[in-house]
Amino acid sequence: MAHLAVDPGICGLKTMISAESENDRICAIRIESECEAVQALEADVGATDAYEAAFKLFLENPVYLAAARHCKHAACPVPSAIVKAVEVACGLALPRNVSMTVEK
Repeated sequence: MAHLAVDPGICGLKTMISAESENDRICAIRIESECEAVQALEADVGATDAYEAAFKLFLENPVYLAAARHCKHAACPVPSAIVKAVEVACGLALPRNVSMTVEK
């Protein structure tokens, strides 16, 4: 199982993603978020094929296609975090933190 906490920045609408797989292929995803748009993602990505999420291009990726339907802000880091959670839960990536640092 993988758990990712996402602090998206200026909107302040924090998200917790949990991903679990029993067969390293189909991943069950749970999303708890203060953002209604992000919450709506769970209906589309709740059971995701790990190989499609990890290896499909953006315009074919089921996670990013769902984000295009639900998310209102293109810079939202949650879709990327969902893909990372799937990769870790299914053994396609090692668990390592990801960060963005904004400077102006």
